[in-house]
Amino acid sequence: MFDGDSLESVILMLDGFACRYKHLDDGRRQITGYLVPGDLCDPYVFMLRKIDYSVATLCPALIAKVPRSKLVKILDEYPRIARALWWSALVDEGILREWVVSIGRRTALERTAHLICELYHRLQAVGLARNNRCEFPITQQDLADSLGLSAVHVNRTLQELRSKKLIVQRNHSLVMLDPEKLRDLALFKQSYLHMAEDGNNSRHEFMTSRAKHAPPLSRMIDQKGG
Repeated sequence: MFDGDSLESVILMLDGFACRYKHLDDGRRQITGYLVPGDLCDPYVFMLRKIDYSVATLCPALIAKVPRSKLVKILDEYPRIARALWWSALVDEGILREWVVSIGRRTALERTAHLICELYHRLQAVGLARNNRCEFPITQQDLADSLGLSAVHVNRTLQELRSKKLIVQRNHSLVMLDPEKLRDLALFKQSYLHMAEDGNNSRHEFMTSRAKHAPPLSRMIDQKGG
């Protein structure tokens, strides 16, 4: 999905990682958000004629394309899902504000640690992170394009986090060795993610509520691998 495309469907991430990004004319890229399993990529973007960003997967992924007509019908018939999607859109805005604060005010070390904490908590909320360990297929160049840093600077920053014994990376996974110190370093407060104290939240409420209030997902959408 590319900047300027007309949309007939909305993308639902079922597995894997993806990102939203913008390209400058000279080829430089700025990542503006990450998509993890359970995320709908801007569910209300179909209200616009064309999108103004691009989306790319960061590893092998499984997606579902929800046709515009089906999504409108789902939102009309299942108000609880509609409320969850509005809530999710508001959380996305909160995440974007926090990214602006990171790029504007946090140091390179702080913003790198902050993004790691954010992604861990988002994955934990959908059962994909536990025991301070999570999948992390994001490359150093991806981090650079997210944090407004060079890849060389990101490399040095990750080395510093490892030398402080705060993280370990191996085989596309990441372990937080001292989560409390990492959060303190990042000045991380998860309140902007609006999660419940137990780590669960309503961000993906439509994924769980559909079993009670809607037909099976396979009957509502067309799945496609990516």
